[in-house]
Amino acid sequence: MKKSDLTKLPFYQVDAFASQPFAGNPAGVCPLTHWLDDSVLQSIASENNLSETAFFVSTTEGYHLRWFTPAVEVDLCGHATLAAAWVLFNKLNYSENVIHFSTRSGILSVSKEADEYCMDFPAKKALPIDEPEGLLAALGLAGNVEGFWLSDDIIVLVKDKSCLENLNPDFNKLAVFKTRGVIVTAPGGGEFDFVSRWFGPQVGVNEDPVTGSAHTFLAPFWAERSGKNELLAQQGGSRKGTLRCCVRNDGRVALYGSARLMIEGTFIL
Repeated sequence: MKKSDLTKLPFYQVDAFASQPFAGNPAGVCPLTHWLDDSVLQSIASENNLSETAFFVSTTEGYHLRWFTPAVEVDLCGHATLAAAWVLFNKLNYSENVIHFSTRSGILSVSKEADEYCMDFPAKKALPIDEPEGLLAALGLAGNVEGFWLSDDIIVLVKDKSCLENLNPDFNKLAVFKTRGVIVTAPGGGEFDFVSRWFGPQVGVNEDPVTGSAHTFLAPFWAERSGKNELLAQQGGSRKGTLRCCVRNDGRVALYGSARLMIEGTFIL
């Protein structure tokens, strides 16, 4: 793409953490030859109206990657990183086995392993907190709550996964809490080690089907509770996705997932 052609931008929509259509978390991906003005990037993300749109530019050491919700730029996004890697591997003929992305959260690496992609992210801690006033009412959650923690998001631990199915959040009330989002999590009780739902009206995303970045602290959180370093997780409400989490002893978390292309086209500015 020549600089003079920047009114036309390639665009891909990829379902991340999914192996079949209409599952997982859709992300927009726009490869760029150089950075456009931030206001243009934000407008593209708002036009997409997906939970995240990823933009990347080639560098001498890999790629510079950024993520935008319809409302703001964020520090870390897992599913859009997976989507960007899928585009590089499958549409842009990236020939190496590992992609290195320079981001607001440092260097992130994505490797291709058979039908899955492995994202190497820094692990994060979750610290216990007192119950935030009004949070349970905002979530439409009553009873069966075991505690509250704080990382990038507020974590609400419930005893049974059935509590997640009955959530009816008031997004206006949730938006007043000064975190990126709120995640409700429970033991999986069967096929999955843990399940969760994530809400983020604070950043313009009422509910995110699969939040890869949240698993940088959810995986260590559940590893400590279960004694397992490898966990299978499911996230979402009516739309769900699956990911494997490996908590390593070097302060990193490996997140594994599949992805598939849903839309390919051109943005015309």
